[in-house]
Amino acid sequence: MNFLIENWMLVAVAAGSALALFLPTITKGAAGGVEPTEAVLLINREKAVLIDVCEPAEYAQGHAMGSKNIPLGQLETQLPLMVKNKSLPVILVCQVGGRASRAATQAKKLGYERAQALSGGLKAWREASLPVEKA
Repeated sequence: MNFLIENWMLVAVAAGSALALFLPTITKGAAGGVEPTEAVLLINREKAVLIDVCEPAEYAQGHAMGSKNIPLGQLETQLPLMVKNKSLPVILVCQVGGRASRAATQAKKLGYERAQALSGGLKAWREASLPVEKA
């Protein structure tokens, strides 16, 4: 106990370093979603469906290769028409992840229990050097 008291500054630096080291992991876990590389595995192994919830103009400027466009406002009506098998993984993507998170919540309410947002959105997809196409 004397060591901790006498070396409080060393203990504080060690605790701060540990927090800085684990903070990205903690915040990423709280945000939820699937990483781009995990999404590719789901697409290849489990036939996951990639749905882009951006507006058509944004989708035309660039989207993940193979994704289908359903704007967030039309998700409730269009998703059941496009993805009939509710047991398939559904990965929702937008530019940075905010709309996709809301879309994943909506999809789960529609019965798509394996719906997830792409963590970091199209930006993270591009940073992972995954293919992007323009309409």
